[in-house]
Amino acid sequence: MRVAVGGSTGQVGRLLNQALRNAGHDVVGLSRAVGFDLADTGVVNVLAERLADVDAVVDVTNVITQDRAESASFFSAVAENIGKAATAAGVSRTVLLSIVGVDGIPNDAHYAAKYLQEQTHREYAPGVHIVRAAQFHEFSEMVLEWGRDRDRTTVPDFPVRPVHLDVVVSALLEAAAGTPVSTMLDVAGPRPERLADMVTRLVRARGERLEVLAVPASPELNAGACIPGADALIAGPSFDEWLEGKYGIRVDPPRR
Repeated sequence: MRVAVGGSTGQVGRLLNQALRNAGHDVVGLSRAVGFDLADTGVVNVLAERLADVDAVVDVTNVITQDRAESASFFSAVAENIGKAATAAGVSRTVLLSIVGVDGIPNDAHYAAKYLQEQTHREYAPGVHIVRAAQFHEFSEMVLEWGRDRDRTTVPDFPVRPVHLDVVVSALLEAAAGTPVSTMLDVAGPRPERLADMVTRLVRARGERLEVLAVPASPELNAGACIPGADALIAGPSFDEWLEGKYGIRVDPPRR
């Protein structure tokens, strides 16, 4: 197969590129680093040429911003441009990486923008399949830094079921190859967690002297909006196995 990857030089894109090649597929990279600004409205015709003879497009693009309008503009523009170009090029399948629960967290700018991205792909793209992933294990590192203030970090505390990146990449590869029958798949890790607990164990694994201050999240998040559905793909490694593999220290989860 010939598979195009939108966001091919990002965190997920790099891993997916390698996985696709290891599986014997041809990969077409799409990112600013290789000359494609997927959010630019003028890119559609050039992108359609790039997608000639492509069987599937996988969109793993991302933007980190707290600005609601900026986030919505980016994700909707990329989805529309990829969708229009893929349709024009005769691509048969589109795979989008999204997040578990995005349709139930309207007051969070990033999650709301990702849900808009899903809707835009469904409007413009051919053969849409959506892989909704739980928070990556690496999300704990991001949250720690977002809340850091001297010797303290403030963390919104809510239930999650974090997943290893390799599991997500495998699900995306199978979706691109046409393996799943369902057009929507939740993907999550083997152990339910709380985000503040994860960050606390991360701090211990790093050996940092840092207080983790847990604060309430939104009502939707507190109620479990990021917990996958009953039909989710559940696979390891767990967060603690990831911590041990990265930092070389075993940090046991709290007893409840």
